This record gives sequence, structure tokens and C-alpha cells, in this order.
Amino acid sequence: MILVQRARSLGRSIARRRPWRRSRAGADEAGGLPGDSGGEQARPLRRAGRAAAGPFALALFQGDADPPSGARRLRLMVPRWLEALVPYRSWDLVQVADLLLALVLYGITISTTLEWNQAAARAHIANPAIHGPVPLIFPYLAAIGVALPVALRDRWPLAAWRVAAVLAPVIIWMTITVGQGEPPYIITAIIMYLLVLYSVAVRCDRQITGGVWATTVLGLWIVHPDSMFLATIIASVAVLFGYNVRVRRTATARLVEEERRTRQAEGAQAVLEERARIARELHDVVAHHMSVIAIQAEAVPLKAAGDVAQLEAGLAEIRGLSLEAIAELRQVLGVLRDPQGRTDTAPQPGLDRIDELVSNARAAGLAVLVKRSGALDGLPQALELSAYRIVQESLSNVMRHAPGVTVAVEIARRGDELRLRIANDAGAEPGPAGGPTGGPAGGPEGGSAGGPARGAGQGLVGMRERAALLGGTLDAGPVAGGGFEVLATLPIAERESM
Repeated sequence: MILVQRARSLGRSIARRRPWRRSRAGADEAGGLPGDSGGEQARPLRRAGRAAAGPFALALFQGDADPPSGARRLRLMVPRWLEALVPYRSWDLVQVADLLLALVLYGITISTTLEWNQAAARAHIANPAIHGPVPLIFPYLAAIGVALPVALRDRWPLAAWRVAAVLAPVIIWMTITVGQGEPPYIITAIIMYLLVLYSVAVRCDRQITGGVWATTVLGLWIVHPDSMFLATIIASVAVLFGYNVRVRRTATARLVEEERRTRQAEGAQAVLEERARIARELHDVVAHHMSVIAIQAEAVPLKAAGDVAQLEAGLAEIRGLSLEAIAELRQVLGVLRDPQGRTDTAPQPGLDRIDELVSNARAAGLAVLVKRSGALDGLPQALELSAYRIVQESLSNVMRHAPGVTVAVEIARRGDELRLRIANDAGAEPGPAGGPTGGPAGGPEGGSAGGPARGAGQGLVGMRERAALLGGTLDAGPVAGGGFEVLATLPIAERESM
């Protein structure tokens, strides 16, 4: 037993090492045995043969039509008093028209072929040399071959063409045997075949349509070469017309898809813009109120100096600021729908609430001077909101980086522009940035020397974005002699006209 196993393992190892098997396998992959150049030469011929036979195989056996388009079509509603007798509540008018046309073609074909058969029977009786009538099954098969493809062409166009191709020899044989006239094509069969060719070109791939057309031309040449040229032109017109309809429908579907994607992209862009707007609003609200609350919380104990009444008043003011901040946060987030689909329609803050900002800043220790000029009533809401946020962010930066300084706030309307100027002096002590300027420069863009907790680094960036969204400009920087200045110009002419 051991010797048998060793012999088998030795045989397998020898078989794996045989070089002639590897050379034969390589030759088979190359298309022939070693030294056989005919395999390489025959390979392009085989490829060409498969490419030529591919459309015929798809048309006759392998191919399939596209599903019906999802476009809405006219439908015939069934009356209620007929619903018990009719299986469907609505009927597609195109399919109904095909069924009616199929019945008409069936009736014409069966009457014509039966008349031919009777005429052939009379002629055969008068002259036995003339071909007699054909069995009655053939007229009915010819009529079915004309009617059935028409009934199937809307739902299964390629199957309808295959049925027509299978039953066409019966129709042609009937026309040649007992019919009259040249070429041997009955008019009902011509109508049926052109309709089927059109449906195939509309619903099938270009390769399948080419195979159907080539098969048709080949059949016309075999049946009646004399009429092949005219018949080929007529069939080609039907195919080209259907293919043109297919191309137009495909282009329309692609256009609709592109429009849908564009709408989705625009919706996504609108969502991103809304998120950015909400982020700016949240930054302005939180930065301002938290700065005021922090300064108040630090100043109240020192100001009270053990006086309970002053301490309670300071805490009450801090509580009021906190509630105001919460209310503004709810107002900003109110644009987002709640689960019930409602929205908060409270008005956004505008220039009429500048005095509240000034009061909060003064309570935090700033000396704020406000100057207004021009007609400031009736401005667009978006413009007033941006102006309010710019003033709010500027005062917040002054409170963070130069507490106790004097701030000048100027709001002026000059023609079609709203101009804002928020400037502070150098103050008694340097700002957190380490220089004598103080003011908004310390934190928003460059941060502060004391660490990142002193500023988020987005204040001036957010103000510039607000001005840019309205088509305006914003400049900020230190001024000669110390201090910091913010200058904003916001156009209002176009906004008022909208």
C-alpha cells in the first residue's frame, strides 16, 4: 500500500513538471499549436465574425427592449357602471388604439385571404392546372401574424417583431400561392411591419435596431429582389423616424435629470448658506452677551463691596442679559423648523435696538457716544440686521480687549449708502494684543497674547462677510495716536427696490 501511494505521488510530480503540457497550453491560448501562425491570423476573422453576427443574435434571440417610459400618457377612465364588467378602472389610450387597429387588420386580412382562397378554388375547378385553395388554417395564421404584432408592439416591441418574423413566411406564401399582384406583400402586413419597426427603433438599443433592420433587408432581398430597393427605403424611413424619437426622448430624460441634480445642488447650497448665516448670528449673539455677562460678573462684586442691595441689583442685571441672550438665540434658531413644521416669525434686531447695545456696553464700563444722521427709517430688514450685528461685534471686541475706554458710534445715511463708524481711543492701559491700540484688533483676527480664550478669531471675518453679502465694504484697523476703528459702507438702493 505504501508503495502504491509513493508511485502515485511520483506520477503527479512528473506530470506537473512536463514542459510539453505548458507549451501546449500556451499555444492553445495563442490560438494554435507552437509554430502555427494560422491561429493568429484567424483570430481577427473570428472577432469580425462575432461582431457581424452580434446584432443578428441580439435581434433574434438575446436582446430585449427597454421598459416603457414613465412619461404620463392619456388614459381612458372606465365608468362606474362598467367596473364590474371591465377588469381595469383605466385604459391606456395608445394600447386601446393598438388593440382596435389589430382587430381591424385581423378582419381585413382574414376576409382578403378567404376571398383569395375561394377565387383559387373556382379557378382550380375551371382549370385543374392552377393551384387550388390552401387549408383554412393558413388564412387564420396569416391574420394572426398581422394582428398579434400590432397588439404587442407597445408593451413588448421586440417580441412583436419576432412574432412578425416567424409568421411572415406564412403571409408571403399565402400571397404567392393564392393571392394576386406583385410584389407578394399584402397591405395589412406592410402597415403592421412598419409600425413594429418604428416601435423597435424607439424602445431598443442601437445594436438591436441595426440587427432588425439588416434582417429585414436580407428578407426583402430573398423574397422579391425586384422591389428590394423601394421596400428598403420605406423600412429605413420607419427605423430612422423611430430612432430619432428615441434620441429626443433620451436627451429630454437627461435634461430632466440634470435639472433635478441642479435643483438638488442649489438646495444644498442654500442649506449651506443658511447654516453659515446662522453660524454668524450665533457667533455675534453669544460673543456679545457672554462678553457683557463676564465683565458684569467680574465687576459686580467689586462694585458692591459687600453691599447686598448692589450685589442683588448686579445679579439681576446679569440675569436680564442672560434672558436677552437666550431670547435672541431662540430667534436666530427659529428659522429651523420644529417637528410640527412651524417657524418662529419674530422680527430680527435692527437699528431700533442700538440703544440696548449701548446700555449694555455702558453697564460694562464703556463710555459710548452715539451719533445718528440721515433718514434711518424704512431700511431693508437684512441691511438693518447686518448693521446691528456689526455694531454689536465691534462693541463686544472693545469690551474684551480694551475695557473702560471711550467708544464713538456713528450711524449715517448718505444717499443710497448706510455708513457705520465705530472707533475707540487708546485707553489708560494697553489692550490684550500687547500694544496701545486696544479695541477690536486684539482678538478677532490675530487672537490675543493671553491665549485663544480671549477671542474666537472670527469677529472681523464675520463682519466683512456680512458687508460683502450686501455688496458693501468693511475696513478695520488701528488709527494714528492709538485706538481702533471700524468703517462699514452698506448699499441700500438695490435692496429697497427689491
